[in-house]
Amino acid sequence: MKRFGWQTKTAALLGSLCMIFTLTGCGAGNDSQTPTKNSTTSKQATGPIDVVASINQWGSLAKEIGGDDVNVTSIVNTVSVDAHDFEPKTTDMAKLQSAQIVVVNGAGYDNWASKSIAKGTTSVSAATAVGASTGDNPHLWFSKDARKATATELEDAFAKARPAKAKQFAARLKTWKANEAKLEDSMKTFSQQHKNVTYGATEPVAYYLMDDLGFTDKTPKGYTQSVSSEGEPAPSDLQKFEHLISGREVNLLINNTQEASNTTNLLTGTAGRTEVPVVDVSEQMPHDQTTLTGWITTLMTSINKAMADFKASEADHQKTGSGENSGQSPQPTQPGTGSGTNSNQQAPSTPNSSTVPSNEGQTDPGK
Repeated sequence: MKRFGWQTKTAALLGSLCMIFTLTGCGAGNDSQTPTKNSTTSKQATGPIDVVASINQWGSLAKEIGGDDVNVTSIVNTVSVDAHDFEPKTTDMAKLQSAQIVVVNGAGYDNWASKSIAKGTTSVSAATAVGASTGDNPHLWFSKDARKATATELEDAFAKARPAKAKQFAARLKTWKANEAKLEDSMKTFSQQHKNVTYGATEPVAYYLMDDLGFTDKTPKGYTQSVSSEGEPAPSDLQKFEHLISGREVNLLINNTQEASNTTNLLTGTAGRTEVPVVDVSEQMPHDQTTLTGWITTLMTSINKAMADFKASEADHQKTGSGENSGQSPQPTQPGTGSGTNSNQQAPSTPNSSTVPSNEGQTDPGK
């Protein structure tokens, strides 16, 4: 599993939160935590299980497996919030403390939740389920392996909490696996039909999805390392990335819509001018999506269209490349400046909204 140096900025917050809940106890809740049985979830327990998920990606999966036998609350449930830097309220922590089962991502993505689980509460960690740890790319919901492992862990936890409902949980898991299998079949078909495909990414949010599809990530390593640690990329790395896009050396650009900046505007603007398709991806599941598998399927549709668009524009760009300007290298730009030597080209920091994908106007919660 590919590793990235992922910076976590929640240590001080977690310390204060543990003090707030001294009377009820602040559990260890790390990624390797072994799920334990809550005293309230005995064989005699009835009614829906109170489930709290740190993020809506895993909350939606818990609801699919649990059905009417669970009440699921997702604390981070909007694309306007960045879970990396999310600061929970006292009410959020109270929900975690009172839950029968807590579902977390792990791998350093939501330490505010995984380290605040009440002692004795059953926990399901996607990172633990798939063998990931802090330092690995934490966007595990985009991994087919992590989705399957977490779904299985959820079914097991629910069955232990409500043994009388075990058959229902098993049936829902079977249905979910059938739908997931259809998605994986479409992924296999895609990878068979598209060989040697490449992409770049404003952030490595969809790394696992693109890997499952057979894409090669050509994003400059220095750029990826900088944004993964919430730093600013070096000008040289940014220029390399822009040159990569303007030279159409990638088939598409993955754009994290939850992290808007002048840098992302520059990259998406460059992609728009050179007809490199941009596929927008958020970290949290959008409100118009109800299931994790359904969301990934929608992204697959966008990626398929992007590949078709790139192919459709390839002939025109080959003609342009063979013209009188062939052999000239694209000129890199800096955010907020003009692109190349053509004074008629629009500055990448203010692309034409009618033709160029952009993050302009979106919030940037992580900076």
